[in-house]
Amino acid sequence: MTEPWNLAASTWDDVRSNRYEVAVLPWGATEAHNHHLPYATDTIQSDAVALEAARKAWDKGGRAIVLPAIPFGVQTGQLDIPFCINLNPSTQAIILADIIRSVEPHGIRKLVILNGHGGNDFKQIIRELQAETEILLSQVNWYLVADGRHVFDEPGDHAGELETSVMLSIAPALVRPLDTAGPGAARPFRIQAYQEKWAWTPREWTKVTDDTGVGDPKAATAEKGRRFAEAVTDRLADFLVDLTRLSSSDHLYGPSVPA
Repeated sequence: MTEPWNLAASTWDDVRSNRYEVAVLPWGATEAHNHHLPYATDTIQSDAVALEAARKAWDKGGRAIVLPAIPFGVQTGQLDIPFCINLNPSTQAIILADIIRSVEPHGIRKLVILNGHGGNDFKQIIRELQAETEILLSQVNWYLVADGRHVFDEPGDHAGELETSVMLSIAPALVRPLDTAGPGAARPFRIQAYQEKWAWTPREWTKVTDDTGVGDPKAATAEKGRRFAEAVTDRLADFLVDLTRLSSSDHLYGPSVPA
């Protein structure tokens, strides 16, 4: 077995011969990503980032196992776009509860949802489920782990330079030529409170953008994607190692976990 951190590629014998402390659950979406990226972009990226971070963590003594990715997310603002597959947050809560019940009896003491879709938000779900399990539940939005402003001219919000660059680095065969992409121009909210983000309402996607993208992908390169993904997976790996070292009797608040 060469990838003990990868449940999808593991056999029963592989799993029985290893001890795991942390489970990582990549959670993506199925939705349009401008004209040049596939519907599975969020899932592909979350899965790839999770596996690479777990690989790095394993080399440092982290004992994380990556579960198969969930390919559907919250798409209530995109239901008029063909085959944007929606899972309501209440459905996500049921799925997550079932997964927790499945892994808890087998030694998992921490579970990290590695989210790759802006429409997903697991915070309130975690608040509810945390009271029902001894597993420490966490959410990480992988695209926020590192500062993209140091790599990208304009990261963009959806199918822009950041996402396109990462896809060019991990799945280039799935990226159409960038000259086929739309500009990703977005119409802003007219109400200032929404512009300043101290008030919030879901965006109706086809009223915001004509090509389903938000952010211009034209400056994207595989090298930018590689640099950003490297920074993200380095930090994530350290987080998974820290979680591994945090014993069940440790308190989360106080001195840092010793290196």
